[in-house]
Amino acid sequence: MKSRIILYIALFLGVFSLSTSAIFVKLANAPSSITAFYRLFFTALLLLPFLLLNKGNRQELFSLSKQQWALGLLSGLFLAMHYVLWFESLNYTSVASSTVIVTLQPLFSISGGYFLFKERFSRGAIAGCFIAIIGCFIIGWGDFQVSDQALFGDLLAFIAAGIITAYFFIGQYIRKNLSVIPYSFLGYVSSAFFLAIYAFSQQISFTNYSLQTWKSFIGLACIATILGQMIFNWLLKWVSTSVISMSILGETIGTCVLAYFILDEVISLQQGIGIMIILVGLALFLFQKNKAYKKHDSSSAV
Repeated sequence: MKSRIILYIALFLGVFSLSTSAIFVKLANAPSSITAFYRLFFTALLLLPFLLLNKGNRQELFSLSKQQWALGLLSGLFLAMHYVLWFESLNYTSVASSTVIVTLQPLFSISGGYFLFKERFSRGAIAGCFIAIIGCFIIGWGDFQVSDQALFGDLLAFIAAGIITAYFFIGQYIRKNLSVIPYSFLGYVSSAFFLAIYAFSQQISFTNYSLQTWKSFIGLACIATILGQMIFNWLLKWVSTSVISMSILGETIGTCVLAYFILDEVISLQQGIGIMIILVGLALFLFQKNKAYKKHDSSSAV
């Protein structure tokens, strides 16, 4: 068991790094499916030396059971589906609406954690979850649209939230017996493959993009994925999907702050209130979960 301080520091780094996603996507002048493809393709390329030059990682990958191969490929499919549905939702509804609804994944993770992993939550932890979600809605409330088309986009985003939660649940299960490099490499390669098929079916060009766009692809791979999402993959061996999903709500805060400094976007009073509410909710949830961990550790020692 890793030190909880180290785990929470890693969790903070992962959330902050993931917060750069929206910034890089906004700077990249390319179709969403291409942006997602190169994000995962470049990540897989960066992981390849660590896989091939490390004997332990190679042996793990080549000795995977059929179940592990199937789950690894399924996680890649879920990740690709998440990106496709989320990006597609942006064609029907606003960015704020889509992003806020995607962050509803804690609702799925808490339900799934209860039934799949027998995870129990105190009333305080559940209250913290809903407080943080309310904060997300406050940030995006002014941009919500009411129309049949917008509702369809919101539905796509909601499904995307459920699918990315399923991705993390697979990781929580498979990471118990598989190192982070083989697991992540398999998932990212398969996801890039599925995204390539999707982009090809849409007859989208894979080349002819500006230098800034290529830099954004690399930034997505190095920062948002390796220092963000992959840290979550590493944490799944010790931290539950529910904790990670809750922490990802902090991405909304990080994106607002980074947009202020990088894109000169103003943080409104409404966004500021939403940020404070999210922080209160996250603090309450993590405090309650940490209290539960300490109680479990002390009872195990007896």
